[in-house]
Amino acid sequence: MTEPSISQPAPDQPCPCNSQKLFKDCCQPLLKRDRHAATAESLMRSRYTAFVLEYVDYLRYSWHPDYCPQDIHVNDSCQWLGLKIKSTEAGAESDRQGRVHFVARYKRDGKATRIEENSRFERYQGRWVYLDGL
Repeated sequence: MTEPSISQPAPDQPCPCNSQKLFKDCCQPLLKRDRHAATAESLMRSRYTAFVLEYVDYLRYSWHPDYCPQDIHVNDSCQWLGLKIKSTEAGAESDRQGRVHFVARYKRDGKATRIEENSRFERYQGRWVYLDGL
């Protein structure tokens, strides 16, 4: 696995995904692939954290292979400001599909902007994966 170019938070620091949990109890085990995301929302949070920390290998791993682009670009000039989950639809441990509506905020070249998306997720080989988003 390729190491990210940005340093990660200490395990006892807050997780970048704004879950109010510690990194070691939230996204770190998912990024290290010590365990799979239990829900579509937890996968969404881990993917946000992967963008923040530039974990391209994890982004590819967490993307359904039929939908994953050849090249995944993370922008190291972005300063990620936060993630807010607006709503979820299905995506629980017992579901096969789920949706997560989120807003991710970032700043690039001094300009603040946001990404708002309704993401689709499904179970693939026993784990949640990202399909696409509108």
